[in-house]
Amino acid sequence: MFDLKRGRTLYLALVTLVVLACVWLLWEMREVLKLIGAIIGSVLAPFLISVVIAYLLNPLVHLLQRRGMPRGMSILVIYIVFFLFATAALINMIPLFIDQLRELGEKLPALIKQVEGWMNDFHENKRYLPLAVRNAVDSNLGALEVKTTTYISHILTRAGVAVEGMAGAFVVPFLVFYMLKDVKGIERTVIAFFPKDNRQEIIRLLRNIDEALGNYIRGQLLVAFLVGVLAYIGLLIVRMPYGFLLALIVAVTNIIPYVGPFIGAAPAVLLGFTVSPMMAVKVLVVNLVIQQLEGNVISPLLIGRSLKLHPMLIIFALLFGGEMFGMMGLILCIPVVAVGKVILQHLVLHYMKR
Repeated sequence: MFDLKRGRTLYLALVTLVVLACVWLLWEMREVLKLIGAIIGSVLAPFLISVVIAYLLNPLVHLLQRRGMPRGMSILVIYIVFFLFATAALINMIPLFIDQLRELGEKLPALIKQVEGWMNDFHENKRYLPLAVRNAVDSNLGALEVKTTTYISHILTRAGVAVEGMAGAFVVPFLVFYMLKDVKGIERTVIAFFPKDNRQEIIRLLRNIDEALGNYIRGQLLVAFLVGVLAYIGLLIVRMPYGFLLALIVAVTNIIPYVGPFIGAAPAVLLGFTVSPMMAVKVLVVNLVIQQLEGNVISPLLIGRSLKLHPMLIIFALLFGGEMFGMMGLILCIPVVAVGKVILQHLVLHYMKR
């Protein structure tokens, strides 16, 4: 018994060392990984979007199948219904989105002048501060200005790339259709690569990955949608301009664990300051209330089973994913880590049984 326990301890220690070595190697290769990510990002994006949509629609396909409808017909019916709802939503939302974006663009020069006025007033009044404080403020403001300019340039570049990559979106419906229609065939193809003795274990592994990943994707997107709706209602109540645009930002960034709510709230609060300090406070309160509801009520009810990832692991994954692949890395790092955790658990259990 002692030898068995010692063997398992040594094995777990070896696995830990291998994982740490892989993390260190990936970090040392981060510049190469950034280049690879930039090259293949446009190719993988339609595939990843298709996987997410397939996970969302697969339960509906199963529901129609249980009612006696063939799988292909079930997918076609869902496509038609989804297309009708999406068309109706876009017809109603796109004009509002364009109007608010145009209005913001028209007022942006005035907003920039207003911020410049605040900065000038601050520079005039800072002479009353001690010399050491003034030097620290000047240094930090200069660094902040450089970072802000770089960040805005990065966002605009990403936006241009995203617009150019919209052409790839046309293949998404076809990818989703074949993923949904041939899910069993895809599963059999993957399983065929493994020895017959291990295939039942591989099937269990795929089932566990599918369950964890599917629950996470469906839950997170539904939570993000509800948070966006609540943000829009809250911003309407406090009469904040550009409510739809800001609520959309809050909904999208809410997908990112921990840091997402702060990223989403920042533009709304900053724009609130351009209206009045009281408006900024109101917007901040709206976001705080929504995040409390999301963290304590909405997420526990809708996501159900947690991925059971340690907060330290999540934070590390966010830092690594953001450093390597930017915003896409922040969004995808948690599902990737969750899948890796499931695979590692199966490997550990498999070799501990031997």
